[in-house]
Amino acid sequence: MAVVFGRDICGDVAQASEREWLVTNGIGGFAMGTISGELTRRYHGLLIAALHPPLGRTLLAAKLDEMALYADSSYDLSTNRWVGGLGAAGHRLIERFSLDGRIAVWRYALADALLEKRVWMQQDANTTYVRYTLRRGSGPLALRLAALVTHRDYHGFTRARLLGLAVDAVPHGLRVQGDAAHGPFYLLSDGAAAQPVSEWRRGLWYAAEADRGQEPMEDLLHAGDFSATLRAGESLTMVLSTEAAPSLDGAAALAERQAYERGIVAASPGAAADVALAELTLAADQFVVRRPLADDAEGRSVIAGYPWFSDWGRDTMIALPGLTLATGRPEVASRILRTFARFVDQGMIPNRFPDAGEVPEYNTVDATLWYVEAIRAYHEATGDDALLRDLLPAVEEIIAWHRRGTRYQIHVDPTDGLIYAGEPGVQLTWMDAKFLDWVVTPRIGKPVEINALWYNTLLAAAGFARALGRDAAAYEVDAERVRASFGRFWNAAGGCCYDVIDGPDGVDPSVRPNQIFAVSLPHSPLDAGKQRAVVDACARELVTSHGLRSLTPSDAAYVGGYRGNLELRDGSYHQGAVWGWLIGPFVRAHLRAYGDAATARSFLEPMVGHLLHGGGVGSISEIFDGDAPHAPRGCPQQAWSVAEVLRAWRETAA
Repeated sequence: MAVVFGRDICGDVAQASEREWLVTNGIGGFAMGTISGELTRRYHGLLIAALHPPLGRTLLAAKLDEMALYADSSYDLSTNRWVGGLGAAGHRLIERFSLDGRIAVWRYALADALLEKRVWMQQDANTTYVRYTLRRGSGPLALRLAALVTHRDYHGFTRARLLGLAVDAVPHGLRVQGDAAHGPFYLLSDGAAAQPVSEWRRGLWYAAEADRGQEPMEDLLHAGDFSATLRAGESLTMVLSTEAAPSLDGAAALAERQAYERGIVAASPGAAADVALAELTLAADQFVVRRPLADDAEGRSVIAGYPWFSDWGRDTMIALPGLTLATGRPEVASRILRTFARFVDQGMIPNRFPDAGEVPEYNTVDATLWYVEAIRAYHEATGDDALLRDLLPAVEEIIAWHRRGTRYQIHVDPTDGLIYAGEPGVQLTWMDAKFLDWVVTPRIGKPVEINALWYNTLLAAAGFARALGRDAAAYEVDAERVRASFGRFWNAAGGCCYDVIDGPDGVDPSVRPNQIFAVSLPHSPLDAGKQRAVVDACARELVTSHGLRSLTPSDAAYVGGYRGNLELRDGSYHQGAVWGWLIGPFVRAHLRAYGDAATARSFLEPMVGHLLHGGGVGSISEIFDGDAPHAPRGCPQQAWSVAEVLRAWRETAA
């Protein structure tokens, strides 16, 4: 086991409650919490079901509060924080927390007894397993489990007076039923006696939500109690599910999960012999989800980050090479590319699929260009001309719409061949923070990375045409014009690229990481000297142990910490926060500029340390503070952070 925490972390509630575990089911559902057992977010729970995969995510079973009786002593294993402060402190009994693959494992030391708890989800089902095994004990251990539940959108909160839940006894456990609009879910066991309770526990306090300026208090229903007695070597399995009759065979379900994860690692070349690569491969799998369509049950997508993101077009396409191609799963990449081809509209793919299933949002200038790059990466890895032939009409449509103009003034400027995008009130690039009517980084005009992507898109399309025996000349002519015009981005005084040109205020000389893509993409519009200068500028101003800052600290607008309420956080999101995913493009650019794989890989080593010991255990965070020590912030598990570290780790292998 590579991810292991002992008593030094588990016994310290502050440290243990900052480290968050995650298990997923491949359809958008998940279970998540802290290693202490304290719920610190509204998104923590044992069963967050994706009722309309991969969305419709609904918190059902929040937690099981455990009490053990052993050798005439009682042990409260739960850790809860209430409005009045910390209640039970079961974290002090945790001898070890670890990940077995992506199965969360706790070991509690109770005198001479050792009680193990494992949590995982069934693949492709809204079913969570919690399995208790008495690994060691000189006598019997009585276990009582208090099931705390709700039935709400995972972004919401529960108030006792506003939610009616009915709890009924059924064979092997309990059924919890909300109003007529909500289906039931089940709390079942392979051997425990179940007793309905139906009492509200009021005033649970979510510390992380309070820190983010969000509503921090919730009420949960104590639905019922489960009790059983274990002797050394015996196990008890709890099954929390939206299905009325899930398998209660905990041993078989555990073996099935372990076999699935072994298969994921085995498919990733070299992962079995490389701990970092194995852990990254398992982390990557957690973001790949099914998105069944009316005419394609095998549709796939990518959850951008846990716990609160859905599947986003930009994040999906940036992450695709690392999550799928670098892990030996090109068939998954193919399904994702086909799925998104169905949503191309006016030459754009969606930026976001809303949680409640509304019409997809087409408000991004870069996601579609990243889609073409993902197709290029797939074809390079597989040589699959059949898929290329199927997707080429979508690529041609994308380029045609960009040439003549599509939404939000996204169009090719006929005077220089560069892409112009933007209008007041919208945010189209990946630097997309907006608070109410305030677009923090509007970047209206010709952003540097958009035009690097446009150049790459045109040459990728030329390559597609040649692969299929078609004329590539028109794409190549346009690309050459973009390359010549790209010189307008060069800031000779700064020795790097302007961030935006032809904006409302002319050029934007802000030193930001967006210029790194003019070096890291397969087709660069810069000569070798300027490529090295860009890498050097980013290295001096932006590189940290955990990614690239979104703005140089020397800029008056720089904000070194990401904390506070939503306005403060949105205001700093792209004004200094470090983005983990950007370490991949930087490493790729450094390798291109200097040709030194060992030095390029050295930039990744702190990220591997974060993977194994950081806040999102076994994963990589979305962002970090711009100022040292660069504490992790944002989503603790982020798709493109994992994907880009994984991909760069492979690309810098000796």
